[in-house]
Amino acid sequence: MSYSIKVAIVGATGRTGKSVVEGLLASETNFDITALARPSSIDSAANADLKGRGIHVVAADLTGPKEDLVKALAGIDVVISCIVFSSLNDQIPLAEAAKRAGVGRFVPCDFSTPTTRGVMDMHDQKDDVLAAVQRLSLPYTVIDIGWWIENNVPAVPSGRTNAAVIEALNVIPGDGTVPVAYTSLSDIGVYVAKIIADPRTLNKKIFAYTDVLTGNQIADLMDELAGEKSIRNYLPADEIHKALASGRSAVEKNPADSGARFSLALNQYFDSWGLRGDNTPEYAKYLGYLDFKELYPGIKGKTPRDHFQGLLSGK
Repeated sequence: MSYSIKVAIVGATGRTGKSVVEGLLASETNFDITALARPSSIDSAANADLKGRGIHVVAADLTGPKEDLVKALAGIDVVISCIVFSSLNDQIPLAEAAKRAGVGRFVPCDFSTPTTRGVMDMHDQKDDVLAAVQRLSLPYTVIDIGWWIENNVPAVPSGRTNAAVIEALNVIPGDGTVPVAYTSLSDIGVYVAKIIADPRTLNKKIFAYTDVLTGNQIADLMDELAGEKSIRNYLPADEIHKALASGRSAVEKNPADSGARFSLALNQYFDSWGLRGDNTPEYAKYLGYLDFKELYPGIKGKTPRDHFQGLLSGK
């Protein structure tokens, strides 16, 4: 019998988690997958689907008794967290249980754009989780994946891309000349499968991305493929900076204001990858990340061109 890597996934039914599941199932590496599910959702249709595909589904309360969580992780080689952003701190008791259970690699829920502290609150919270993991001396791998291609589909006058356009994200920060690294949601799991089976990536940060284009190049690409001029909504730098200041003020006045928190987080993203240029292979290397393309030069993902062509052809 061939050896299998036993992987436990938190958030296996979410968007990132689903991609990870698909990537592990399709991998040439043999993965034995366990989905850690909230006790209240253990009998959900989504978890029933996982079971039907040969995935173990185990009830796990991340904030419940630690002994129960340690038992759930017994024999697990790798824990991958795709936890919802509002529960990021629940990864700390998960990491503590993983340490006690002898887990060999912990992948915290990053899966975002690289930056440094003080730029995005969400990144800082994820960095705090990593610090907690490192205090445990728990082996880890951080995986960031750039900006989803699916988040940046330009609108066109004919409306042919409307079903895929996300209105709040349909902007070009600044003047559109800053390079941005893109990855398709469908490729995240493919990349994760390679990374977690590779001893070179243990206790490292990996930047996994597919293509690098500026905002203007993304719009130009849609113009070319659609045969019509895409709608370009430029968001000036001064407007982003004003939104950051007002969002910060609103959150400080009322931390429970979900609208203010969303606006602040969104504009912090625009500032980071759209103005500062943090979301690039060069800056990721400066921050100490290993480059996925250099580690696995034979792996090719879905490019923005591929994604836009699929949308325009109705696929």
